[in-house]
Amino acid sequence: MAVKRRFGKTGGTVAWHGYQSFAEGEVTPDEAFEIGKETARRMWGDKYQVVVTVHLNTDNLHCHFVVNPISFIDGSRFQNKIYNHRRLREVSDEVCRERGKSVLEHSKFYGGKSRGVYWAEKNGHTTHRDMLAKDVEYCLSVSYTRKTFYQQLRGLGYEIDETRMSIKGKGWERAIRLRGLGFTPDVIDRKLNYHYSQGWEFVRDVWNVNPPKKTKSVLLSSIAHELGYQIEHSHDVAEIYIDLLFLIIIEALRAVKEIKNAVIMSVELRHQVKDLQQLIFDHNFLREADIHTLPQLDRYIESTKTQIQELERERSLLRNKIRRETDPAVLADNRTQRSEITKNHIEPLRKNLKRAQKIKEKSPHLYELLKDELQREAPFVKITRDGRIVMKDAPERGAR
Repeated sequence: MAVKRRFGKTGGTVAWHGYQSFAEGEVTPDEAFEIGKETARRMWGDKYQVVVTVHLNTDNLHCHFVVNPISFIDGSRFQNKIYNHRRLREVSDEVCRERGKSVLEHSKFYGGKSRGVYWAEKNGHTTHRDMLAKDVEYCLSVSYTRKTFYQQLRGLGYEIDETRMSIKGKGWERAIRLRGLGFTPDVIDRKLNYHYSQGWEFVRDVWNVNPPKKTKSVLLSSIAHELGYQIEHSHDVAEIYIDLLFLIIIEALRAVKEIKNAVIMSVELRHQVKDLQQLIFDHNFLREADIHTLPQLDRYIESTKTQIQELERERSLLRNKIRRETDPAVLADNRTQRSEITKNHIEPLRKNLKRAQKIKEKSPHLYELLKDELQREAPFVKITRDGRIVMKDAPERGAR
């Protein structure tokens, strides 16, 4: 804190944390401590303060590093980028080799995954790649040739580069190779060849029951119609009913998850199913706060900010009283009041404010996804005499 105050950088990250683990039975606690200290000196010691500890609570002795992000030399801030992670590993390996200890040779950093994917999986979150892998697994399970496999993938809305064996959804920055998901050519061909060997039995029992998804659907149109939702095809999202927007998408994603033949044509929208629980929480928040449109959400955000500011002023006045108060009983009462303002009022309001701001950020994107999906469904929508929406045959290409 003295270093941070010296350079006027007391905010932001408090400290960075790293660790260094050793093979079971290979080092003593003292050896681990010496290796950890030397690693810290080479990695950070010329600019940053580091606390080094050795933990003995697992079969593998390991060091923990806690790094002050502010340099004691010039006040520069340690950014903790991916190249720093790689450098730490290089330094650790270097020090261990010098002392005759083993290192992980030729192992891929983060298991060969991107940093985001690695930490998402480590924290138990479903990733974009997880969703794609499930789709690929399904398409393989109902295909018997490369052609039928690619037909299935295209039916789900993916673009296929057959030469590179890579997949891309609309709006994706880059394609993902099947090999990167664990589906090597050998794995794919082995499964397809087995299905092909089943002959007519496979076609009758599997392929005919699971033909390629037709890239047409009226799922969202039906849900929107039942809820009385009319989307305006414009770029002005100010008056859209965001509570219904969330509800329509939630109901559609539930259908995809629970009903085998439910189809959402947009890959990006279908992949929102990984965030289904968060969307449900967001919708419940809007309903409880009686928020229906973006202007109402904006007013809620501003009102919450004002409430927080007023409570912070009240807490500041109490803080000044505490500094001057000499009566122990009054002092204790003031401290209790200050604590109650923070825990019972300011913290809940800040939590709600953060939730509202996140909803505001994601709403326009969800609106565009819903609008695009409804536009895709429009050629197949037919309203019956009793007011229901059903599928109709798509118009032929070139027809008016």
